[in-house]
Amino acid sequence: MRTRRALAAVAALLAVTAAATPATAEPADLAPPGVNDWDCRPSDEHPTPVVLVHGLGGSASTNWAYLGPELVAEGYCTFALTYGRPPLVPPVTGGFAPMEQSAPELAAFVDQVLEATGSERVDLVGHSEGTVMPQYYLKFLGGAEEVRRYVAITPLYDGTTLHDTSELLDRLAEEIPVVGEVPDELCGSCRQFFTDSEFMRELNADGAAVPGIEYTTIMTRYDELVTPYTSGYLDSPDATNIVLQDVCPADLSEHVAMAFNPHVGRLVRNALDPAHAQPVSC
Repeated sequence: MRTRRALAAVAALLAVTAAATPATAEPADLAPPGVNDWDCRPSDEHPTPVVLVHGLGGSASTNWAYLGPELVAEGYCTFALTYGRPPLVPPVTGGFAPMEQSAPELAAFVDQVLEATGSERVDLVGHSEGTVMPQYYLKFLGGAEEVRRYVAITPLYDGTTLHDTSELLDRLAEEIPVVGEVPDELCGSCRQFFTDSEFMRELNADGAAVPGIEYTTIMTRYDELVTPYTSGYLDSPDATNIVLQDVCPADLSEHVAMAFNPHVGRLVRNALDPAHAQPVSC
C-alpha cells in the first residue's frame, strides 16, 4: 500500500502540466504566438519585458499557451524559456534537472532578454517550479539586480508536504533501492520541492522574500500539489498575497488550471501594471 501511494504521488508531481501537454512532439524552442520576439522593443506603456518561467514537466510552449499571447496582446515584450531538460527527459518538457542547475539557464536567458530589448530589468511570471527555481537565481546568482516584479502562480516558498510523500519515498528507497533511485535520476528537482529538503532549507535560510523585489503571489485553496496551499503565502512588506477564491469564490481551479485561468490572467496583468489595474470579472 505504501509503495503504491508513493508511486501515485510521484506520478502526480511529474504530471504538473501533463493536462496541457500535447501528445505530438514539437520543437523544444517553440513558444506561443508572439512570445520570444527578439525584435520586440518595450513601449512607454510597458517598459519592462516579461519572462515566463514554467513548472515541472512544462515548457515555454505548453505552460504559457494561454497567458503568453494574452500578455503579448496587452503590448508586453514577452519571453519564455524551457529549462532543466536532462538527457533522459523528452525535449518538450523541462524542470527535471536540480534547480541549482536550472537557475543558471534562467540567468543566461534573462541576460539575453536584457541585451535584446535594451532594458535594465525584467519582470518574472512563474508557475509552480517557476516560483521556486528563480528564487535561487535571485538569491545566489545576482538576479535581484535584474528583476523588478515577480508574479508567482501556485507558489510554494515553504515547499510542499505532498501528503507526506517525502517519507514514503524514503521508505520506498529502503525497501527497493533500485526503484528508490529512479526519481532522483529522472527528476533531480522532485525531492527538492519537499518542505524538509536540504534545498528548501538552504533557499529559505534568511527568509523566502528577496529584498527589493515586488512580489505578487496567487494561490488556490484547491491546490492538490502544493500542500498546504498556504506555502505560497509570503510574509514580506513587499508582497501582495492573493487567494483566488477570495476574489472569485466559485472558481475551483486547481494547480494546473491556474496557468490557463482568465481570472488569474487578469490578476497577473494587474500585478505587472498596478497603476492600470482592472477589476476581475468573475
